[in-house]
Amino acid sequence: MTDAASAAAALTVATGAAQAEADRTAADRTAPLLVAIDGPAGSGKSSVSRAAAEQLGFGILDTGAAYRSLAWAAVESAADLDDPDAVMAILDTWTYTITLHGPQRVTVDLGDGVAHDVTAAIRQHAVSGLVSRVSQHPPVRDRLNAMFRRIVAESALPGVVIEGRDITTVVAPDAPVRVLMTATAAVRAQRRAGELAGLTHEQVLADIEARDAKDALVVDFFTPAAGVTLVDTSDLNFEQSVQAVVDIVRAAQCAAEESE
Repeated sequence: MTDAASAAAALTVATGAAQAEADRTAADRTAPLLVAIDGPAGSGKSSVSRAAAEQLGFGILDTGAAYRSLAWAAVESAADLDDPDAVMAILDTWTYTITLHGPQRVTVDLGDGVAHDVTAAIRQHAVSGLVSRVSQHPPVRDRLNAMFRRIVAESALPGVVIEGRDITTVVAPDAPVRVLMTATAAVRAQRRAGELAGLTHEQVLADIEARDAKDALVVDFFTPAAGVTLVDTSDLNFEQSVQAVVDIVRAAQCAAEESE
């Protein structure tokens, strides 16, 4: 190869590398700003995340809805919720959709071409009690985590608040903003009791303490991981909790702009 040809080849390679880097930079600029919010049951993360997303003009991805939908689908299909292969078989055939803007709407197609609107059904107490049985299987969690990442990547939104269990440590450990939202068991029970008709404060508290005990076997919802901001809402009202999250996100946005 002549010197001129070698130079041309080197230029081509350099240009290709530069273009690849430019493409990656452009992708980073257009990728949604991801805000990951984790926390125990009843901490307020769902309602606070949704309100904060609306105030920021972001989308909201409720990951718990997917696990609830999977539990509903397992019951509907007469599958054994404790059998990982049976649950994975549902994931191999179902189509799951969830809205990221406006009122939440969740639909599930079990592979028969029928889109079942399960928005209300998955919020029933009976379904809630089955979630831990489908979420206990590592392959199931891996499959759904990949689905969550894909939903965010394909959202075409300026930002997405993604909330649920293991979000800050497993699903989105590299998210620019990660928040652990918590509250005492008594406060969480008081909040949930007002949402669950027919259940007393004592019953809800017992459920939450049992859920905390199960969660404690695999995750610490009261000690934030490195880089995660703790927001304890025990002494905050709803508006103050939302503002705390919004302030954290805006501070991160300002820091990012200053570093560019």
